[in-house]
Amino acid sequence: MPELPDIVVYIEALDARIRGQMLEKIRIVSPFLLRSVDPPPSSAEGKRVRELRRIGKRIAIGLEEDIWLVLHLMIAGRLHWQKRGAKVARPRGLAAFDFSTGTLTWTEAGTKKRASLHVVRGEAGLDTLDPGGLEVFEADLDRFAAVLTAANHTLKRALTDPRLFSGIGNAYSDEILWEARLSPLALSQKLKPEEMERLFSAVRATLGRWTGELRAEAAGGFPEKVTAFRENMAVHGRYKQPCPRCGARIQRIRYAENETNYCPHCQTSGKLLADRALSRLLREDWPRTPEELETLTRKSG
Repeated sequence: MPELPDIVVYIEALDARIRGQMLEKIRIVSPFLLRSVDPPPSSAEGKRVRELRRIGKRIAIGLEEDIWLVLHLMIAGRLHWQKRGAKVARPRGLAAFDFSTGTLTWTEAGTKKRASLHVVRGEAGLDTLDPGGLEVFEADLDRFAAVLTAANHTLKRALTDPRLFSGIGNAYSDEILWEARLSPLALSQKLKPEEMERLFSAVRATLGRWTGELRAEAAGGFPEKVTAFRENMAVHGRYKQPCPRCGARIQRIRYAENETNYCPHCQTSGKLLADRALSRLLREDWPRTPEELETLTRKSG
């Protein structure tokens, strides 16, 4: 699933291509994509793009008259910049947004249609789609620690909860915890002060570094190689491969549709985290599906 670094680079590429441009036409091919009723998509047509914004893992495109298109790519959704009027072919094609400068097409691999488009009006409409997670680059250590310790979750769950932290998902949480040398199953309220500092630094360093790498990879073009599995990641998707820091074999924990990768030497003092022994903990602390995690709503108060 595209996370903060991917979404930032997508937005930068879109900003260079559609800011100030008129949205001429929205072509929705998949009946499962549109998740809102009022205002209708046609209300965005004929209006110019005024702003682009990230809301967690969503891309928000703001147009005249305070109309917003909010795109959630979920796991397999991807965006493509093509020549004006490009066709949208089923089954992968979901929609197309036609501008005078080109056409933004939206595809989704696989048979599960998880991607979503909302059309909303104003800040109030945007707020209904914002889980309210902390923006880590706008926070200090004290604020980060307060959010992390508000409940006693595993670090893996806490980092990927969109109500707690904005834009972090399965892939980069693995990389963050490896960078911080912390177990994915360590409990948030049990961290020592020095561990909390390491985690805070690792979150900012990891997300910042990957944003820079993806930006350099795109090199001013439109990002077409958006994936959760990259060769130069330390642990994510690298089961049984050597840890780049110590050489130990990367291990994994699997539960339902979730998978966590970690280095037993760097993160768990040599201990293997057995799937079966942890099934009860994972059942209680993790949502079963990506949909459950992504539809968590803003906490009250």
